[in-house]
Amino acid sequence: MNLNMSQYRRSYVSGGTFFLTLVTYRRISLFSDSQNVSRLRFALAKTRTERPFEITAAVVLPDHIHFLWTLPPNDSDYSLRVSRLKVLFTRALRGKCSLPKNVSLSRRKHRESDVWQRRFWEHTIRDEIDWQRHLDYIHYNPVKHGLVSCPHLWEYSSFHQWRERGKYEINWACCCGGRQPDIPDFAGMMFGEQF
Repeated sequence: MNLNMSQYRRSYVSGGTFFLTLVTYRRISLFSDSQNVSRLRFALAKTRTERPFEITAAVVLPDHIHFLWTLPPNDSDYSLRVSRLKVLFTRALRGKCSLPKNVSLSRRKHRESDVWQRRFWEHTIRDEIDWQRHLDYIHYNPVKHGLVSCPHLWEYSSFHQWRERGKYEINWACCCGGRQPDIPDFAGMMFGEQF
């Protein structure tokens, strides 16, 4: 599907669960630095204090992040939360009034820095099967990108909490000890990584 982003319309469902992808500007590996992961956690915590929501699942990769967020009943504004998260992280990284000089005129006009891509990807979770597929995708993503060989080896993932809750076995999609991993089928899914 070749969709012009100016024609794209977001889906807003009160109390919905949303799969989100946020990508760094020009795919810079900002989150290879653990201090930036800490800044992101702070920005998330502050955003959740201001506008509550549940983080059902998350994975932080060097140049992008995937989330499953569930909003409170009668609230569908994930866009405001994403915007606030980006602003708070950027301020923590660059300072309150710091717009770099080497950013394009278009980005300067929109008061955008060189931290995030302008847009983000969103998918409204439709049902339990859709939720499970996106949960698996989030947790398999570090393997997909060649960062680790098994999901349990990636530090910045909610996989560990879900495993403690009994949702996953430690060896889920794992190739440790010469094991042949059972990799979930993600065919036909769209994730926003093509930005």
